[in-house]
Amino acid sequence: MLLLVAEFISPGGKELLRTERVGYYDSGGSLFLSAHGAYLYIDRPPPKALSKSVRALFSGRSAQVLHTLLVHHQEWFGGKELAERAQVSPATASQILTELERFDWLASRGQGPSKERHLKEPAALLDAWVKQLPSIRPATLQRYYVPAMTAGNLLEHVGQVFTAHNVEYAISHEAAAQRYAPFLSSVSQVRCRLLAGPVASAAIGELGARVVSEGANLAIIEAKSPGELLLRECVGGIWLASPIQVYLDLLRGEGRAKEMAEHLRRERIGF
Repeated sequence: MLLLVAEFISPGGKELLRTERVGYYDSGGSLFLSAHGAYLYIDRPPPKALSKSVRALFSGRSAQVLHTLLVHHQEWFGGKELAERAQVSPATASQILTELERFDWLASRGQGPSKERHLKEPAALLDAWVKQLPSIRPATLQRYYVPAMTAGNLLEHVGQVFTAHNVEYAISHEAAAQRYAPFLSSVSQVRCRLLAGPVASAAIGELGARVVSEGANLAIIEAKSPGELLLRECVGGIWLASPIQVYLDLLRGEGRAKEMAEHLRRERIGF
């Protein structure tokens, strides 16, 4: 019988091998053997070193590459073009593409400098990101209360004030999801990422926002780099985080946020 032995075999690779009744064994202890009179199937997670490598994919500049591939999953990318779109170095883009090929999530065409890749398994990549969320430290929220404002009116007001001050921002969580794919009758809070600095502080001051520990209707997530605002979209004059980012943020939320996340994925993301 045929048997493949490897340090690591992707989930997609394992499924294909089982379908073809080819045995396999990897360094994590996963084993599949199908022969006359014998059937063995043991599925185990990859070794810790590989698990750590996988976790690193979903943070920092690596995550920017994944984010770009997911949003533009129908496009083919050369390494240089992907690096420019994701705002990372060509070396980083190349490294991430190599890692993703190990999971059998990419299709490729061409050779050498003209080689291009395409994300053929966007759902598998997004599902893998979701599984890593518990191991990724959540962003810190600064909570504010803006008086005499409903969440709906506050969203428009925030957009106007931030634009007037040239603040780079992206609305996320429920307020953004409601714009992309309405689900709730109303939302009680506006959450957004923005690049901190004197200009942003002046804009928050103009809103009349005061810091609170409870009863907040505005929450600010301080972005550490422009890459955290990557792929935002302007919808009705308001800058929203990409549907992918909004989906991931909602999965960390409370109340009906997870329901809203699945509705957004089904209606707007589509995979």
